[in-house]
Amino acid sequence: MVDLNPSASFSLKIELEIPNRPGALASIMSTIANHGGSLGDIVLLQHNLKFTQRELMVDASSTEQGDKIIEAIKSLPRVKVISYSDRTFAVHQGGKISVESKLPLHSQSDLAMAYTPGVGRICRAIAEAPERVYELTIKSNTVAVVTDGSAVLGLGNLGAAASLPVMEGKALLFKEFAGIDAFPIALNTQDTEEIIKVVKEIAPVFGGINLEDIAAPRCFEIEQRLRQELDIPVFHDDQHGTAIVVLAALYNALKLIGKELNQVKIVINGAGAAGIAIALLLRKAGVNKIVICDSKGIISNQRDDLNESKQQFALAETGNLADAMQDADVFLGVSAPGVVTPEMVQNMAQQPIVFAMANPIPEIQPELIYDSVAVMATGRSDYPNQINNVLAFPGVFRGALDCRASAITTNMYLEAAKAIANLVDDADLDREHIIPSVFDGRVAPAVAQAVCMAAQQDNVAQKINN
Repeated sequence: MVDLNPSASFSLKIELEIPNRPGALASIMSTIANHGGSLGDIVLLQHNLKFTQRELMVDASSTEQGDKIIEAIKSLPRVKVISYSDRTFAVHQGGKISVESKLPLHSQSDLAMAYTPGVGRICRAIAEAPERVYELTIKSNTVAVVTDGSAVLGLGNLGAAASLPVMEGKALLFKEFAGIDAFPIALNTQDTEEIIKVVKEIAPVFGGINLEDIAAPRCFEIEQRLRQELDIPVFHDDQHGTAIVVLAALYNALKLIGKELNQVKIVINGAGAAGIAIALLLRKAGVNKIVICDSKGIISNQRDDLNESKQQFALAETGNLADAMQDADVFLGVSAPGVVTPEMVQNMAQQPIVFAMANPIPEIQPELIYDSVAVMATGRSDYPNQINNVLAFPGVFRGALDCRASAITTNMYLEAAKAIANLVDDADLDREHIIPSVFDGRVAPAVAQAVCMAAQQDNVAQKINN
């Protein structure tokens, strides 16, 4: 396994006192580099004839490596570590989101209109015409980010409280990228029926439901039932957000090498929520040859351990992941670290495409196969071609809310993927640029527009946007 690159997710702030003499800072910089750290900003806090105090920002590749960097600096002669802290923990201190008032509240008249007695007139108006709830409350621009904490990132079943930082982060992204007010709802139950009941009961507040980090196969039933029983959009981002961005990236990767969707053999490793959703969307997009593998190998109809979601992709062939990858044009990994070897990639078809999206450690490190593949993508931000759901879900919900969609359809997914792919011009398309940056301000509006148009085509839009 190749060492991971340093990342801001393991970033340290270190305050030092060092002798005020030539070479003192250079020795610290050398020590950081020798222990695999990446030095960022350096701030001079104070200095005199004898010493200087500086604040350093250092990225590491893990908590353990960060600890080694600190110890190495402490061991340097005449260097004093005054303090150090984990910058990621600091970012989360007190939470990442807050509720802010949109109205001034400076006088008795302000209070009378915003709250009692004036608010009673608004309540009666909604009771008499329920659709006015979209006009007179937050519902038209609010999404619930709902989880049971059973599949938090790649960390597993951590429970409701431990899932909250992720849900807060999701709400932050909704606001920053699409102007949507989202709120984290971490449920202290992992019972399917209870989750469905609770979400239905809180639905009057929200214009949409974003399901997040709910383990397969329960997530499939929860989403399906809520879609049937609610009249607002329900979207499981781990499934459909991932699938949309993968399809968008695949459109451009195949364009780059001159292959067509209906011609390629695609191997998906991972048969959970993301893997099944990717396969379903690829099938709708026109892919004819899909081989899915789980931890036991190829999803084969000769196995008797397949759930309903896996059975729809069962093949006659058997074998392990290496067997599946023989002559494959595309590998899509949503599984586990290090399960793919360079030899497996070398046995793929000419000009292979590899999307190794396990986080934080991909199925195979890009450095091992960079010269052997036509296109390489990961889920990480420190490599080219990051497959990141934030390219999809803000725009999907922006579009769904804007046209007041009663549901989100497969056609909306397909059009969202095309919109994302089309933002990469032919002149800019290359093996390290098959997908736009998550900070490209065009993405959410383009996706929202495509989603609105698809909703109108599918007759699920309750409001026509010109």
